[in-house]
Amino acid sequence: MTGQSLQETYAPNNACYGCGPANPEGVHVRSFVKGDEVVAEWMSQQKYEAFPGVLNGGIIGTLLDCHCNWTAAWHLMKKAGADHPPCTVTAEYSIKLLRPTPTAGPVHLSARPVELSTDRAVIEGALSANGKVCATCRGTFVAVKEGHPAFHRW
Repeated sequence: MTGQSLQETYAPNNACYGCGPANPEGVHVRSFVKGDEVVAEWMSQQKYEAFPGVLNGGIIGTLLDCHCNWTAAWHLMKKAGADHPPCTVTAEYSIKLLRPTPTAGPVHLSARPVELSTDRAVIEGALSANGKVCATCRGTFVAVKEGHPAFHRW
């Protein structure tokens, strides 16, 4: 995907392991708005494998957590009519690993809100490879207020 991702546009100095452009050791999820959905494409490396040719479940969780968090931030920003997303954190999320995720070739992420309020969003996401859904996620993401350690981290 070309152009600037949500992370690069709104949080270029973010050091999050999963989605921070400023973390040289991170996995660098790059999320893009596509209609009501937020999508990403990510390429694995051998160091992220659980065993030869299969992506580690913790990395899958990281990819979906960060991607869904940015989906929440984007949709909360749009709902509020703001020009910058709120700093959101994961309140809870669950991952279902449906089949082994191959590491040869790209991994595709997609996410969309299923519930939105003024300060929280419930997001459902999916990770697919080779045209098959390999994992799904459902999580609640909350916009934090001043005093929270994540406030203004972007």
